[in-house]
Amino acid sequence: MQRSYDQLIHDIAIQNIPVTIAIDRAGIVGADGETHQGLFDLAFLSEIPNFVVMAPKNFEEFEKMLEFAINLKRPVAIRYPRGGEGKVKFDNCDKINLGKAEVIKKGTDLTIIAIGKMVERAVEVSNLLEKDNVNAEIINARFLKPLDKEIILSSVRKTKKAITIEDRNTKRRTRNNSNRINKQ
Repeated sequence: MQRSYDQLIHDIAIQNIPVTIAIDRAGIVGADGETHQGLFDLAFLSEIPNFVVMAPKNFEEFEKMLEFAINLKRPVAIRYPRGGEGKVKFDNCDKINLGKAEVIKKGTDLTIIAIGKMVERAVEVSNLLEKDNVNAEIINARFLKPLDKEIILSSVRKTKKAITIEDRNTKRRTRNNSNRINKQ
């Protein structure tokens, strides 16, 4: 995607051509090497005019996003990570509407905003927080652009606190590796 940035702007966005781009290996993908990391796509795609930018939480949502994108008749980028679905199973997948987030879990103490694969991580974090009597609301942003400010601001007004969960390397460091890093 980084190499095609100019084409995305000149050949698709400026002309507002209805193209759907599915971006595989989004985020940090570990063993694929330095040149195959999808680290900047959310940042640079969100700045391109006329583009809609989405990321699904699971396969079902990905299918719905693809159908939505094709019917939208404008430039769309859908980013998805390498590998399969995680262990968290979601009860349903709301209909995809342009720029509309999905509230995964209602809460009162904290708002957790996540997109794509990180929605699963938000659920895991919420489950851990419940052990400390923290009731977190989880928002699946779905769209980075346009962002659903209405749902996000409504939740933050209620909880008064918000965090975002973003892509990171999912490889766990061994104890020896983390000790070596701390010594440096």
